[in-house]
Amino acid sequence: MMKWRFGLRSKLLLLSGFLFTIPWFGYQYVWEMEKYLRYGQEQTIIGTARALATAMHERANLFNNQASFLPSVEKGKDLYSYGLSAPIQLDGLNNDWPDFVNKAHFYQQNNQLYTQLPPEQLSLNFTAAVGTYGKYLYLYFAVIDDETIYRNSNARSITSSDHLELAFINPDGVFSRFIVSNKTTGWIDAYRITDVQNDIPVPAKQIQGHWRDTSQGYNVEIRIPLTEFNDHIAFAVHDVDRPLGNVIASLGSADPSSAETLGTILVPSPEIERIVKGMSYTNSSIWVVDQHHRVLAKSGDIKQASGVWNKRVNSNDSGSSSDNFILNALMNAWYSVEKNWLKPLYEIILTQPPRNFIDQLYDSENLTGEHIESALSGEPMSQWRLSTDQQAVVLSAAYPIFIDDSVKGVVIVEETTNGIRTLRNQALEKLFSSILTIMLLGALAFFLFASRISNRIRTLSNQAEMAIDEHGRISGNVDTSTTNDEIGDLSRSFATAVNRLGQYNHYLENMSSRLSHELRTPIAVVRTSLETLAMQHQSLSNNENIDTTALSEENPYLTRAQRGVERLSLILTNMNEATRIEQILQNTDKSQFDIGEVINGCMQGYQLIYKDIEFTYTHIPQGKYQLIGSPEHIAQLLDKVIANAVEFCDDKKVTVEFSHNALECSITINNNGEFLPEQMSEQLFDSMVSIRQKHNNEQPHLGLGLYIARLICQFHHGSIKALNNKLKQGVDVVIILPLIK
Repeated sequence: MMKWRFGLRSKLLLLSGFLFTIPWFGYQYVWEMEKYLRYGQEQTIIGTARALATAMHERANLFNNQASFLPSVEKGKDLYSYGLSAPIQLDGLNNDWPDFVNKAHFYQQNNQLYTQLPPEQLSLNFTAAVGTYGKYLYLYFAVIDDETIYRNSNARSITSSDHLELAFINPDGVFSRFIVSNKTTGWIDAYRITDVQNDIPVPAKQIQGHWRDTSQGYNVEIRIPLTEFNDHIAFAVHDVDRPLGNVIASLGSADPSSAETLGTILVPSPEIERIVKGMSYTNSSIWVVDQHHRVLAKSGDIKQASGVWNKRVNSNDSGSSSDNFILNALMNAWYSVEKNWLKPLYEIILTQPPRNFIDQLYDSENLTGEHIESALSGEPMSQWRLSTDQQAVVLSAAYPIFIDDSVKGVVIVEETTNGIRTLRNQALEKLFSSILTIMLLGALAFFLFASRISNRIRTLSNQAEMAIDEHGRISGNVDTSTTNDEIGDLSRSFATAVNRLGQYNHYLENMSSRLSHELRTPIAVVRTSLETLAMQHQSLSNNENIDTTALSEENPYLTRAQRGVERLSLILTNMNEATRIEQILQNTDKSQFDIGEVINGCMQGYQLIYKDIEFTYTHIPQGKYQLIGSPEHIAQLLDKVIANAVEFCDDKKVTVEFSHNALECSITINNNGEFLPEQMSEQLFDSMVSIRQKHNNEQPHLGLGLYIARLICQFHHGSIKALNNKLKQGVDVVIILPLIK
């Protein structure tokens, strides 16, 4: 299994990975900045509420004198007129009344004004809604009645049928009553009662509307000019169960028969609305409520109220205007990557402001909240809240309106944090894009730097490995670097060390030649002396007067000394041969020759030399396999390998096999003998390596034969190796030499 190497380049890349912590710190910084932005927004919105409230201080004319200054309001009697977004079509249908179900009031038994029936027999109830648009007040009545009685066409009385009664006080302070009594479904017939005591009706053309029958009763839709009344109003529905009958039950907001019993109606003040509209350009939602929490004016939409922070900066506004074409192309490419790749990623990662959310906490009639209660007590207050659907964060500030040193209303200003979120996201997007660019450039710089260092170290390592071959010989040099850094120093140190090792290696290689040269003369002197001594011994042995016994005792030592000198001479000869072959190979010229001819000739000679050895060999066709090199040295190579095989064979049998392919030929010499020791096959061809410990060691062996064989193979760009052949119970020596194509 290959072990993964954690190199210098990997370490530098890992170090560069810490750059990715920078976006996290930047993200935390922007979040901290958001807190300050929210605080700034809070102060801004409080200032907006204060400014608007200041514009309405001590201006009692802005408030409805009766409706706004009531000590308390009674729901159903004191009415609130909702602001309509569009004029109502007078058709007796509620489909153009926005949010009718939530904004209408239901009148039933507790709103009885008169009845002749027991409560359980009362079948009359209705739902009423009030709204304003432009210069008109709109009223809608959905009446549930078991039987609708219309006015007889010949009847003079307008109260002998089901009818609707309205009463209010006009701006001049005059109390007015109106009766809506129809003869049939369609446009209403409205009458004004000029003589209350005698109920004398006069057609009231200023009151318009529509009467429509329904499956449960009838609907009445009415439009009245706002100039017809001030802030007092009441209405009632009267039930008649038979033609020309009397009223048996009446339900209403208040008793319409007397000015003292009328209720109030609050119509949003046009003047306040104009003031509020002037502040609506602050991108805020603004409300003005009276002391009863009823809305006097409203401006702005909370979905659009993102505050003063909503202006989005176009990140591409700073696009390059340079005349440099390459720079413009790079900038455009980056903007394209940012738009197509980074922006969608940012939208997933970052919390985006909600485009649509639901906020139903407040209706358009009453606003409640802790901050409003605080403002009504005279203390301005702000608060944060979530929208109804939990999607948006809303900031609301309330500031009191003082009239005669008392709080008569409150200004409420609301904004969402969408603007801050947008600004935050823009800052994060810009930050992330900038940091990403820096990190990519930094990572690229780290990578290039690490690659350069790694390549320099790898080059130095390769030079060092190539300078020393597999046999420990100095075969090359390490190039010295001129770079003035640590790696340059290391390179120069390596070069110096390799040069010194080369010199020492050269010294060791030439030592054998020097030793053989230096020892040859002393050995010759010793050999001559021994020969002279032996000759003297021979002449003395022929003299009859000499004690031959003494001479015989000296003779073994003389013989032993002669043999030692011969062994030493042979050692010097072998050492000299190894040194000489290296020198000869360096100066040998290569030529083309037939390997088959060389092997055939050598095998014929081996059969004559080693007569007691059985050689198994197949004759090689001549002229077919050509090599480039020295045939004499190939013959010397075979001599060394064959001699080694003959020495170690147990059964006196040596097999020589020849094989080839298109590129190279293989010569395999096999002998049946002992297996090579484990891990010895690689060292067997080194200098001074021998495994002859168990063999006859009378002849000196320095382990140079196979070393010479390896040198010859290397000279011919071939290889040699020894393998245990378990099939044949011996050792195979394989010689591989390249052929000429």
